[in-house]
Amino acid sequence: MSQKSIVFSTLPQSLNEFSSLPQAAMQNPFDTAAMFVAAMCVYPKNKDEAVKMVNFLKGPKPLSGYDIQFLANRMRGKDYLPKSFFEGAIPQNSYAPTQPYTIAVSDNPYSYQEEGYAKLLLQSGGADNPRPIQMRLAKDGRWYLWEQFLLSDIRQPEADDPWA
Repeated sequence: MSQKSIVFSTLPQSLNEFSSLPQAAMQNPFDTAAMFVAAMCVYPKNKDEAVKMVNFLKGPKPLSGYDIQFLANRMRGKDYLPKSFFEGAIPQNSYAPTQPYTIAVSDNPYSYQEEGYAKLLLQSGGADNPRPIQMRLAKDGRWYLWEQFLLSDIRQPEADDPWA
């Protein structure tokens, strides 16, 4: 099992900034996984721009109407969710990540069972177990986002939790 830390000095706010990041070359599945988190951090402020970013990561298979509605449902009232994947972001500090923004992306012995696919894991500061995200290698040599399971519920920030 290996782990790779992906570092963003700032989080992109537009598709242009997003596609200019070094990780946007999507030369390995670890970069693509981290880029998805960066895209979803834009969602609370600008849903349309976040969808454009995710479609950039999806490449030849853009989001369907169902996929876009799924993102809306998962993100509703949970602006903190994508930031929970950055180092230092925990319920006690309302998921405020340390800077520079760093995401640890891991693989395991089962990550590459299917040829041309990579199923990697990201740990949320508000979940007990890492969450999977899958990329697919295209004939252009890029690793595109194929499937993600990162947007499941996590512990809410302690500031919002009446029982904490």
